[in-house]
Amino acid sequence: MGRRAVVLMSLLLAGALASAGEPDAPTRILVAYHSETGNTEALAGFVRDGVAAVEGVEVRLRPLDAVTDGEILQADGILLGTPVHWASVSVETRSFLDRVGAVLLKEGVLDREGRTAGAFCTGGGASMGKEMARLTILNAFLTMRFVVVGGVEGDGFGTLGPEATTPDPKSPTTTEERAAARASGERFARLTRQIRRVARQDH
Repeated sequence: MGRRAVVLMSLLLAGALASAGEPDAPTRILVAYHSETGNTEALAGFVRDGVAAVEGVEVRLRPLDAVTDGEILQADGILLGTPVHWASVSVETRSFLDRVGAVLLKEGVLDREGRTAGAFCTGGGASMGKEMARLTILNAFLTMRFVVVGGVEGDGFGTLGPEATTPDPKSPTTTEERAAARASGERFARLTRQIRRVARQDH
């Protein structure tokens, strides 16, 4: 084998190893929430537990007022939780969505492909706007070109995202609600990692 062939094979091998190493870059997921009574915060913790169960994922759990612009920009995926206010999201949650869009526009990265988003919520009744609250979040993220990832229930059916019925302050979540939150968090992290792997290879 000639010297040129050896050099060429070495370069190809180095390139292959470098490409193989790219998928191992950590996937950063932000679990952000607004909570007034502690119920949405508690549900966010179970979602975070599911995310953290996926290897190669870095997860940050933050109340909305503690999220920095840098964390928004670094996130490969954002899971956003809200209490239901008047059959929709809270004012604080809507303001956070506005802020995410403003940060991405300011930095010129709104068109970056491969980001994922999901939603979760708590509400005082079995319905009472939970669907509308999650759809409002997901619709906003779709407008910002995020890939929306839904949740999953214990029976295997997909959902708009984890939710819990919490009629009173500090209402305990049920075993089913906690399990669905963890399963949804795990699914979100796993799919976000796969989507980011493809996006990095394309670029």
